[in-house]
Amino acid sequence: MKAFLKKTGLLTLSLLTLFSCKDALEEYNPSGLTAETVYTTPEGFETLVNAAYSYQRWWYGKEEGYNIAETGTDIWTSGTGEVYRDLTQYLNLQGSNTALANEWREFYAAINLCNGGISRIDKAGLSATLRPIREGELRFLRAFYYWHIVETWGGVHFTTQETNGIVSTANRTPVETFYNQIFEDLKIAAANLPITQPQYGKVTKGAAQAFLARMYLTRGMNKEALEMAQAVLANTNYKLEANYADLWKMSNLKTKEAIYVVDYSVNLALNDLVNTTFNPYGHGRGSNNAHLLFLMKYDDRPGMTRDIQNGRPFNRYMPTRFLLDLYGDNDARYEGSFNEVWFANATTRPAGMNLGDTAVYCSRKEIPDAFEATRKYQTYDRSKIYNANGTAKDNLRYPSLSKFMDPTRASLNEAQSARDVFVIRLAEVYLIAAEAQMKLGNLQAAADYINVLRTRAAKSGKAAAMQITPAQVTLDFILDERARELAGEQIRWFDLKRTGKLLERIRANAPDNAVNLQDFQVLRPIPQTQLDAITNKTEFTQNQGYQ
Repeated sequence: MKAFLKKTGLLTLSLLTLFSCKDALEEYNPSGLTAETVYTTPEGFETLVNAAYSYQRWWYGKEEGYNIAETGTDIWTSGTGEVYRDLTQYLNLQGSNTALANEWREFYAAINLCNGGISRIDKAGLSATLRPIREGELRFLRAFYYWHIVETWGGVHFTTQETNGIVSTANRTPVETFYNQIFEDLKIAAANLPITQPQYGKVTKGAAQAFLARMYLTRGMNKEALEMAQAVLANTNYKLEANYADLWKMSNLKTKEAIYVVDYSVNLALNDLVNTTFNPYGHGRGSNNAHLLFLMKYDDRPGMTRDIQNGRPFNRYMPTRFLLDLYGDNDARYEGSFNEVWFANATTRPAGMNLGDTAVYCSRKEIPDAFEATRKYQTYDRSKIYNANGTAKDNLRYPSLSKFMDPTRASLNEAQSARDVFVIRLAEVYLIAAEAQMKLGNLQAAADYINVLRTRAAKSGKAAAMQITPAQVTLDFILDERARELAGEQIRWFDLKRTGKLLERIRANAPDNAVNLQDFQVLRPIPQTQLDAITNKTEFTQNQGYQ
């Protein structure tokens, strides 16, 4: 949808546009259509709303978004194939980082579209029933994008006005102003949106309430966070999966546990892969790429070859030893999240190894040397993967996050997946309620919410052993529980930042990431492309600590 809008001349040039004025003027608007003529019809306005959703795909399911939101934390470090070590290991992180530049550009383009839609909605010819719903969607999306912006970069540029033409200045706006607008938009969205939407992936009342609960928690408004979380938990449209592992089956993408998703089509042509004819501003890899990023290099091991089932291993991120140790032996979420065994699938195999036999075993635990010596398969145990101090010894072989695998891909090298991204699911709402209760001093109630998830996570016959007591409920325990439940789901960096634990927990638990970490890196650097483009350079400067 984004490509259609640009090809019909509706590209607005904001201060964040990276194209030159000459290129934009020469390349677009062959039809003479303008925003004033298109967006004043219900059909035209639908294209605006649909396009406003599409920018989420630049973050959710994409390597840029995973690097900004998951890596550089206590639970992931760099695999050998890592591209953005400056984000993961804070290695000379500066405004030249292209992942940050891409997300800045796309999110501000999305903000501009939302601003334009909200200001134009009264003239769009929408029915009295439809108008508040579309406004609710746009306001949710504006709040959603601004949250990513303000938490990533701090008090940077803010506006609720549509930008037309080239703007060469930027403002510095207090974080509180961002959140005032986020809360205003989300309250309107929650009031206006229906409980269900006819089109999957559209924001609903429950999604707005769940995101509002997350925002209240972020700002320390614990009573409000609890009330909003309880409203979502009372919604019978949502239900926890009985089995944690079932969440990640490709046949179960429409699970009732998912409250808000970024929807990817099974027809990959309808997603966001760049195409010089139809989608010149699409993403270079398109669709959901999570299945590529967390996999160890298995396809060069004896008895193994790359196949669809085991995935295409980009070897970008590996778990910290700390993350693997968070899962107790009674917790089925480990097996539901990680793969440790690869079975022989190659025509050429070691002597005595049959097709389907174990070819590679990567364990988070120590394997006795005497036992390893009796195996035909290759073993990588705790002391082979990690050094005694927790730093990575082998960045190629490790237990691999399997949540996002997609065996339905058409070919073994296909980088695109039709897997939807679960942005907010019901389990997180239980954890929001638990954290709010803890901060309000209600430790029993907090433990009760956490135990709902731990009961679901328990292996057969181990539910009682998985229960916690009120005395065990601390902020660190909740962050540990969020890691066990939500690892890889593009929320970790935000969790650590909002709780004031980012620096502390990286230094305590992720020694590879801690080496270059500086106190100012609770914010990311503003893209240099932005700083170069503006004229008020003395007023709008780089975030503190960055060059």
